[in-house]
Amino acid sequence: MSHFAKVEGGMVTQVIVADQDVIDSGMFGSGWVQTSYNTRGGVHYGQDGQPDGGVAMRKNYAGIGFTYDAGRDAFIPPQPFPSWTLVEETCQWTAPTSMPVDDKRYTWDEATLSWVEMP
Repeated sequence: MSHFAKVEGGMVTQVIVADQDVIDSGMFGSGWVQTSYNTRGGVHYGQDGQPDGGVAMRKNYAGIGFTYDAGRDAFIPPQPFPSWTLVEETCQWTAPTSMPVDDKRYTWDEATLSWVEMP
């Protein structure tokens, strides 16, 4: 069985698990695009959460509300904030400044375009 995303007007509206022959039969209509549960940022991950060298499919696992860009053949998550930019190689969004790397927790503040430490 595989995962498939229903794409309508370029947007993912549903994700299901089905056999390829069921999708090919047209039982669920048209507009289904296969997606890989193990793909994030153009990398295929194993069950241990580590890259395993498997075939990455369409940059990211599809989710409802994602965009399917046929030209890139990629699923792109919704842009979290207006200031964030899309990284072409991963089809994921990145903040204008890197989040601090320490043991603290941060949240993005769009008004100041900065990371703010969480209490």
